[in-house]
Amino acid sequence: MRYSILFLLPLLLLSCNTVQDTADTAHQTAPDTAAIVPGHFSGGLSDYWYEGKAEINTYDLEQIRYGEIHPGQVNLIFVSEDFLTDKQVKNDNYTNPASTPVLKTNMIRRFTTGIYDYSVMTSTFTPTKTDEQPHSLKVTTSMQDWCGQTFTQLNYAGGKKWDSQLRSYFEREADQNQRLAADFIEDEVFNRIRSGWDKLPTGSFDIIPATGYLLMTHKPYEAAKATVSLQDYTGDQFTAEKLKSYSIHYEGLDRKVEFVFDAAAPYILRGWTETYPSRGKKLTTVARLSHQIRAPYWSQNSVADREKRRTLGLGL
Repeated sequence: MRYSILFLLPLLLLSCNTVQDTADTAHQTAPDTAAIVPGHFSGGLSDYWYEGKAEINTYDLEQIRYGEIHPGQVNLIFVSEDFLTDKQVKNDNYTNPASTPVLKTNMIRRFTTGIYDYSVMTSTFTPTKTDEQPHSLKVTTSMQDWCGQTFTQLNYAGGKKWDSQLRSYFEREADQNQRLAADFIEDEVFNRIRSGWDKLPTGSFDIIPATGYLLMTHKPYEAAKATVSLQDYTGDQFTAEKLKSYSIHYEGLDRKVEFVFDAAAPYILRGWTETYPSRGKKLTTVARLSHQIRAPYWSQNSVADREKRRTLGLGL
């Protein structure tokens, strides 16, 4: 254990970053794609993720909605914490032995559409002890706009299956509970990248598309066949040196997503693009990294801390 129990106890109520165990550092060698099972999470995390801080990123956003591109902003927060594998919730009390360290992604996307605004938040929980827990365990996404709210949750149920919940104010969706089969879920790509690009699966297999995309487009909750590739980045949207590109192409949905990130650890995500039809037009969402800090944000909640938002390009 990185921290003793006595040192952890006073921090449990103050921090969402109280991981007890670490994983091995991810390699930067070329992948042996034939040995990578799409649904099995692999790779590892370096000490970068176990220093009592979260990595907080701000992205400038150009978002597809209603057949147009709308301005916005994304906050992408990575933090390690302990997670209960039976209840699939954060380990708060440390009385349940069914606990494992995870890398958690919180992505908060805000954009305006004319007079009103949208807020979409996705949280993904991926174990770092991949020999014990090779699958991401949970994804939740909520969406709020001036029309109403929707919420979805995926829980890993074993055997390439996820239990799915959908709660929507739209009549054609309403309340749904079902079990989905898939090799892979798109929402875990962020965590997979941060654990080492050499462990990313490639090829053709079934993927559950990003839950935020499913909520916004009202697509059926089901996996779709996709072709996945990993290569050096050759585009012109992102300009950092030695970049890699991880692309998912859903032929049946006419949708393509590309994630662009540093080839060197800690594999910072420089941005992503998402292309699909909207009201008869093929458009592209783009998110570009503009600010990044590492900080224990959960302890920076006083009025005096508001000025720190400037370091993330956020309004006061």
